[in-house]
Amino acid sequence: MIVTVAHLHSMPMPDGRVGACRRSAREWADRYGFDWTDFVLHGIDADRLLATGDALALRLVDHAREVSHGE
Repeated sequence: MIVTVAHLHSMPMPDGRVGACRRSAREWADRYGFDWTDFVLHGIDADRLLATGDALALRLVDHAREVSHGE
């Protein structure tokens, strides 16, 4: 499954907001070595995100799966 930046920007956040802000999202991507431009253009395979073990990555994959199942 490919997770897109649209999933990131539509994901419910713990503080009640919807979507991660661009700056925080870019910092997160940099921390895990994800190329931001490639993510924006092509998405990231869910397995790469899951392999980080990062809480945001895990929530993001869950959200992407929920959205995909709803379509």
